[in-house]
Amino acid sequence: MSYPVAIAVSSVQAALNDTQWDALIIVASGFTAVTELQSDIDAAAAVDHRIGKETVLLLSGKAPGQRLVLSPTGPLDRDYDDVRSFYDAAKQGISQAKAAGAKSPALYVIAPDSDAYQYAAEVAYLGACQALWQPLEGREARGEAVIEPVIQIGVIAVSEQQASYMSAVEAGKRVARDLCGTEPERMAPRRFADYCVETFAGTAVQVSVETKVDVLQKEYPLLMAVARCSLQVDRHKPAVIRLEYQGEGEIEHTLLFAGKGLVYDTGGADLKTGGGMAGMSRDKGGAAAVAGFLKTVALLKPKGLKVIAEIGAVRNSIGADAFVPDEIITSHAGVRVRIGNTDAEGRLVLADLLSHLREDAKTAVNPTLYSIATLTGHAARAVGPYTALVENGAARLNGLSADLAMVGDLWADPSEISRSRREDFSFIKGRTSADDLLSCNNAPSSVTPRGHQFPMAFLVAAAGLDQHGLNTEQPLAYCHIDIAGSGVDGGDWQHGKPSAAPVAALAAYYCL
Repeated sequence: MSYPVAIAVSSVQAALNDTQWDALIIVASGFTAVTELQSDIDAAAAVDHRIGKETVLLLSGKAPGQRLVLSPTGPLDRDYDDVRSFYDAAKQGISQAKAAGAKSPALYVIAPDSDAYQYAAEVAYLGACQALWQPLEGREARGEAVIEPVIQIGVIAVSEQQASYMSAVEAGKRVARDLCGTEPERMAPRRFADYCVETFAGTAVQVSVETKVDVLQKEYPLLMAVARCSLQVDRHKPAVIRLEYQGEGEIEHTLLFAGKGLVYDTGGADLKTGGGMAGMSRDKGGAAAVAGFLKTVALLKPKGLKVIAEIGAVRNSIGADAFVPDEIITSHAGVRVRIGNTDAEGRLVLADLLSHLREDAKTAVNPTLYSIATLTGHAARAVGPYTALVENGAARLNGLSADLAMVGDLWADPSEISRSRREDFSFIKGRTSADDLLSCNNAPSSVTPRGHQFPMAFLVAAAGLDQHGLNTEQPLAYCHIDIAGSGVDGGDWQHGKPSAAPVAALAAYYCL
């Protein structure tokens, strides 16, 4: 897996003097303080009033490769402005440079002296890489050198350590985009597992893959209900992928991640109709983000940190053996779950994964549990293009979501915090003596009140985490991360680029 590696460049003048660079991209709110190139910029601005208003490519004899790209951020001093302005401007700038033929551009970011923009250079680099990424199938069919010709990006005025860090984050985001953005056959469950085995080969992350149907049926009964119909097709059979990292030294913190890896979601017996199935190959974005974060961890090798992840790679197929509403299935945690809607399958997959991780957490040092999923349309409706965070009492007491959201704001990976309330737990209670929980109502989440909060309550109860609340002997902090609104650029789930949310926020929170 190749990607545009970040190279530290000491100054603008160093970039101008170094022949390895073939373009200079300047990202700023204005272009009146670029001493080395000011005469060229002023001369162009005299005849081209687009400068400072939109991204432009200038011919400059002083610039590397004679290519000078000016990409304005727009205003940065309004109450609602944030570092995403640099992310977006860098995407525009790198696209211009690539279209002009550049393969090794240098990137110069001029940011305000403000805490809100302290990582503007790193964010701009990540934005540029987001623009450059092309789908895995396209690279395999046409060749990486053809459709991803940019091989490195010189980032001006950053240290070697900063460049190494941002490259590691991008490597993780690239894994997440590859896994999320692939079509359902290229990334069928066991091919998803193969990708993980390959990407973590030779790293400190240990990978184990469980594919034995009898073992999965015993250990992951809810997950296997979702996968039941897929068993008829060998290449669609499920896999549970376990990733483990243990940093050097005494372990101070243990992270446990459950990733929803629905490689394709037909809706099952509650079939998606009216074109609603298109784009459901991206329903594995949560699992992709988990693997992506572990890739960054593998490269950065943080000390004192242990990470355990379980990914459920599953296809929710339709057919004679599909699971249906009204079935009652006992979860790994021993909870009897009545199926309310087969198109609410992700929470079933996550619940068994979380139950296994709960057992790991009971003997872990300072554990925090997460689930990451493209879980509900309601999250996208409620918070738009942001990640939704829903935490339990122990996590809220620790300020987990507040801290994660604050860090995400600094890294152009923002989120919104949603509270878990008593109504959510009432909603998922069983209605008869035959069942303990109801998985879902039979209406779309997007029109259901608290449609992205009550699924978190289901996960807590179905996974046995309700036995580890604030007032128990062993409280376990848990946060559910719903990326249904943030997982793909622009909300285009069939054609848009996966965003790799929340890899950058998690990396900054735990590895920086």
